[in-house]
Amino acid sequence: MIDTKLLGHLETFLTDSRKEKFEKVLAQRTKHFTVATEDVYQLHNTSAVIRSCDVFGIQEVNIVEERNSKRIDREIAMGAQKWVDLNRFHTVKDCIANLKANGYQIVATTPHTNDCELHDFDVTKKSCFFFGRETEGLSDDVLNAADCYLKIPMVGFTESLNISVSAAIILQHVTTKLRQSNLNWKLTENEVIEKRLDWIKKTIKSYDDIVARYYAE
Repeated sequence: MIDTKLLGHLETFLTDSRKEKFEKVLAQRTKHFTVATEDVYQLHNTSAVIRSCDVFGIQEVNIVEERNSKRIDREIAMGAQKWVDLNRFHTVKDCIANLKANGYQIVATTPHTNDCELHDFDVTKKSCFFFGRETEGLSDDVLNAADCYLKIPMVGFTESLNISVSAAIILQHVTTKLRQSNLNWKLTENEVIEKRLDWIKKTIKSYDDIVARYYAE
């Protein structure tokens, strides 16, 4: 249980503009959609996907590092890793099991399976969009577990896009449709409070000292 009085005290150490920014951003955050990257080799691709998630209000990103385990590129993510929650998994099967346990349908993003084009995607379903390795694409584990296959319509000679570009296009489209709907897509009150505290921890350098003084008084 979060101490809301402590939270209020901590917020006095923020500028008014920072508090307003937190409130504005949290009002647009969602867990209705999430993203998963599977063993993406190029570090800047995962970092750019995280940045896109922050930009379009996706609160959680799932990173599968079965083969490739690398730190997030801070320069590319441009601080987005502070504001987006990263869930790391050693196997794609563990990731899928966790997502399904939390009510997500698995959406495989692939240009090779003719199932659902982006403009026809049903945003009412809680969904995780999977993006695969640069050269190999998604694994059979993801393709076999997928509830839906999603592709971006293309009319040129090129058959695929960079995963970070694909993620940005898909997220911009589905989050726009989501916000135009009557769905209850926003974070819960408790989730908002948890994020307020988490973001304050990441903002105030003397956080631990302030908390210690607060409880000592």
